[in-house]
Amino acid sequence: MSKIRKKPIDRTTTTISKEEIIFEKAIQYSGWFFLIALSVFLGYWGIFDALLETIEVDIDQMLFSYILFNGTSMAFSFALSTKIRKNRDKKREIFLNWIIAEFVLCMFAIFSVAAYQW
Repeated sequence: MSKIRKKPIDRTTTTISKEEIIFEKAIQYSGWFFLIALSVFLGYWGIFDALLETIEVDIDQMLFSYILFNGTSMAFSFALSTKIRKNRDKKREIFLNWIIAEFVLCMFAIFSVAAYQW
């Protein structure tokens, strides 16, 4: 084991601007938005299709990609807000990596659905 110990960062003396708080809350609210959108659809499907059997909802490739996109976007948003809150020094790097990850995920989802339908 290493004998060098890192000094913990004293977070009590750092000040957080109002813009940083709004930025963190906006990311966290986007995660809640994706969670609510996913919950509404799964609740609709669970109540009307599985339990009551009044409406037939077929889970095809478009609905599957919708569920997959909302679930991963929700997880990315919550992870980003937690990561930024714990490490405010590298906020710009973390945010750019998140943007790139979302872009790659969206491109993968679009091309996989297009290949599946083709």
